[in-house]
Amino acid sequence: MKVDITLRITPKMTADAQGNEKKALVGHLGTHFDVMNKEFPLEYTERRGIVFDVSGVKDRDIDIDDVDLSLVAPDMFVAFRTGFIEEVGYGTKRYFTEHPQLSIALIEELLRRKVSIIGVDFAGVRRGKEHTPMDQRCADHGVFVVENLCNLRRLAETGSAFVAHTYPMNYEGMTGLPCRVVAEL
Repeated sequence: MKVDITLRITPKMTADAQGNEKKALVGHLGTHFDVMNKEFPLEYTERRGIVFDVSGVKDRDIDIDDVDLSLVAPDMFVAFRTGFIEEVGYGTKRYFTEHPQLSIALIEELLRRKVSIIGVDFAGVRRGKEHTPMDQRCADHGVFVVENLCNLRRLAETGSAFVAHTYPMNYEGMTGLPCRVVAEL
């Protein structure tokens, strides 16, 4: 079975996003990753994946103790389901400014474990002024952050690993690349 975990964009969502986030243009609209002066390796298009359901974590960063890191191996696609994209709705001001975030310690541990992709169902692994520097830190370690995923509940409910197929647009000179991500169970 395949599950599309890519956000479907509508004209209204496009208008809302562009009204609330200055970077929500072609490269940063919907499901995408911030390139951060790197090129997405073709080997990353197919990765073993896991999703952690951290929807119960509220009013604090998602931290190391909230997930079972023993399940994380090198070269994996590691996704975090918070439910925020369903709860708040993509494109709203709150979506871009009040989203959950991963703790710096958790991000550092994922980098140490040499994952390939970190996927989130919100607007970035860190908020505000920490967003871009953390994306750069991840990219410098060969890790790409895919933002604005959806349908992660379906994956979390199965409790099983999956294969993540991630296909970015072949743009050059862009700071963000929209991508299609499909999970194969």
